[in-house]
Parts: sequence; structure tokens; C-alpha cells
Amino acid sequence: MSKPALEVADILRAQGSRFLERYQHSISYQQLKVYRAVLACRTASLGGHLDVCSNCGMETGVSFNSCRNRHCPKCQARAREQWLEARQQELLPIGYFHVVFTVPHELNVFALTSPRQFYDLLFAATSQTLIEVARNPERLGGDIGALAILHTWGQNLLLHPHLHCVVPAGGLSPDRTRWIHTQRRFLLPLDVLREVFRGKFLDGLRRLHKKGRLCCQGPAAQYRDRKMFLRLIGPLYRSRWVVYARKAMGGPDQVLRYLGRYTHRIAISNHRLLAFDQEHVTFRWKDYAHGGKQRTMKLAAREFLRRFFLHVLPKGFVRIRHFGLLANRFRHHNLALAKSLLTDITSAEAEPSSQDPQQQKTLWHCPRCGGPMCVARRLSALEINSS
Repeated sequence: MSKPALEVADILRAQGSRFLERYQHSISYQQLKVYRAVLACRTASLGGHLDVCSNCGMETGVSFNSCRNRHCPKCQARAREQWLEARQQELLPIGYFHVVFTVPHELNVFALTSPRQFYDLLFAATSQTLIEVARNPERLGGDIGALAILHTWGQNLLLHPHLHCVVPAGGLSPDRTRWIHTQRRFLLPLDVLREVFRGKFLDGLRRLHKKGRLCCQGPAAQYRDRKMFLRLIGPLYRSRWVVYARKAMGGPDQVLRYLGRYTHRIAISNHRLLAFDQEHVTFRWKDYAHGGKQRTMKLAAREFLRRFFLHVLPKGFVRIRHFGLLANRFRHHNLALAKSLLTDITSAEAEPSSQDPQQQKTLWHCPRCGGPMCVARRLSALEINSS
């Protein structure tokens, strides 16, 4: 993919100081760290390195180092490839479903003021819903696993918390002696998932409020009053929540390609930026409310940055999680058992990825011979500035 003509860093350099001045009382330390990282990414201030081709010996000029911040638009490709490579041996030789759990926008105020508690609850309600409904003998009647990925944004950069879940098409029987294949178009009935998810999330939110674990300040100040809080969530018990699902993937290779679209995405990539006139930013977005039509949006630079920094997660917050059969503690044992029980899968479906492991590990190839490039020498910021 070609280098974008415009980057978020360019907007920060032009309007960052005005943005900080406007939001200095509300910007968090974590957001400030992201601000500094994006500005410094691939500049002389972070040092650099010299690369050489391991095949033909061709050398390159100085390449500046990346900041490696997970919110930086320029630092996700390598992290994504490494993560997908680690997951390759954990995929089962069966189909997978893609399920999306979305929280109503009326509750976004708590995602703003209590992001860690809110997003932890989203993961908990989603995982408990899938596991509980799947164990029901009237549904699948087995134990399932899932991988869940948190996205906090919509295409217009506004807050839109939702979880993308990748779920194997089936589960282990309660006695762990057989694999139960789904007989449905989808693994579990969506209407049931919606109701259970809605109840678990709202009940969990009520408990957090009762225990005083929700930060009811700023935009959420009015919900410090218990009656106002109940007035907000009461109607949501009767509304129809969004749980979307479709059978998205076949075998392991397709699953890896599919996961690559979601795992290390951020609110907006540099390739979606179209124009910046020093005051306004124009970017491309999909209007899913109208059939996914491609549209353009023009925002004041400070409003664009405000929306961008809405999606900075709390320090150390894990946004990709496994649960059920795929939970970290028992994953190795459960996957080995599941693979041993899936004896009726054809060898073609069970065939591992044919991609060369060396190609997976190398993102930059020699422009002369196509061989993998490797670091020949590392340079500090002082060495670069003095040269």
C-alpha cells in the first residue's frame, strides 16, 4: 500500500497546540502520551536504523523508528502480523461465525467517564451471554469459545462501543467426549442473544452504579442521582439491542485474513484522510445507516482531534480477549482435545496455512531482489541529529 499523502500527525503539528489549549482540563495523561507518540513516530526524535537485504546485500538510508503505540495510525501493521502468526496454530479446522454486540448510544456517557469499568462490563456480558446460551440443551448444548475484539468507534469517529466476536461453529459436549456441530444457519438464535445480553449488561451497570464504581462527573454528573440513573436505563430494558451475526469464514486461512481486518484497527487510518486546509479535515467514511455508502465528512481540525482521542483506551487495557474454550488458562488443552475430536473434517479443511513463515515475519522486502530486509545498525536520536 502506498504512503498516504496526509497523516494524523500532520494535523497534530498544525492544530495540536490549539487542541490542547481547548481541552487542557479534560484530556487524560494517557491521551497526552498518545498525542506525543503520534507526533514523534518515525521522526529523528526516536532514533533510527540502517537496513540491509539478507540476500543481495543492498543497503538503505536511515529509517526512523516507530513509536509502537497501539493508537498510532502508522504502527499497527507489524503488530497485526505478529499477532496473527501467533494465532495460526490455535485455529480449529472448521467454520467460524462473526458476531457483533453493540451497546445503545444512550449509555455512551459512561464509556466516556468510566471507560475501564464500562468496557470490562461489555466483555463480561458478551462472554457470559454466548457461553450461557450455548450451554442450554435447547440450543447447542455444549461449551463454546470465542475471541472478542473491542472497537469503540463508528466510521464518523464518534463513540460507538461494540465487540467483534469470532466463534467456532460448534462446541464440546458437557462430558468432553465429542464435538457438537451446529445445525443452524447461525450457531445460536439472535433474538435470545439480544435479550440475554441486554439483561446482563444493564444489570451489571446497575451493580456498578450501586457500588459507586461509575464516575458520575462531567457529562455523567446528573446520573449521580439514583432516580436519574434508573430513569435512563429503565426504557433500555424494553428496547431492541443490536446483535449482528453471519457465517463469515471457512477454514484457518480465511479466518486469519478475516481477523486481520479487525484486530489492530484504530479509529481512523491515514489512508482515509482526504484533505486538510490547516483549519478543516476531510475524510472518507461509510454510512452504514444507508447501506454502507461511501461519503466524505468535513470537520474542524480541533473537532477531528477531539473525536480521534475519544478512542484512547486506559493504560494496560486488553482489547483482544479469549473466553470459554479459548480462555488463556485452558486454551492449549481444550484446543488439543477439540482437534482430536474433529475427525470427520476433511484433510483439505484441516490443512494449515501454506504461507511461508519467513514471509509472515518480514513486512519489508528488498526493492532490488525481493529478499527480506534486516537491521544492520541502530542509531540514536543524537547520532541522527549530529550527522
